[in-house]
Amino acid sequence: MPMLTTAAQLAAKPFPRTISPKGHAIIDYLTAGSFLATAALFWGRNKRAAIAALVVAGSELAVSLLTNYPGGVKKVIQFRAHRDIDLGLAAMTATLPEFFAFKDEHERKFFLAEGAIMAAVTELTKFPEKTRRAERKFAA
Repeated sequence: MPMLTTAAQLAAKPFPRTISPKGHAIIDYLTAGSFLATAALFWGRNKRAAIAALVVAGSELAVSLLTNYPGGVKKVIQFRAHRDIDLGLAAMTATLPEFFAFKDEHERKFFLAEGAIMAAVTELTKFPEKTRRAERKFAA
């Protein structure tokens, strides 16, 4: 995981988990929208950065629509698993400038900052406690 997203995670750990599932869903949709807007903004000057922004927007939107939380449509992904996916998306977002070969260009800063913000939001969200295997077996 890139150092910036790891640093954001570590910085947010001591703070209380104050973002509700509904709040997290709203932030997820706003994030997807910001990447769509950024793709439009970058399109004229850096197509690789614009395509990378579209990749993140699509990924974030797909995960949000499939998550079992307020705002989710299909509810295929459990909210607890959404946490792990979000951390992966944050790391992916921060590494896309290198993958799409624009790591030496100005647009890279947006992806690094968004990756760190995504990691921090994930750390500040109230996720349900993990259920132990025996409890899940009898909960049905």
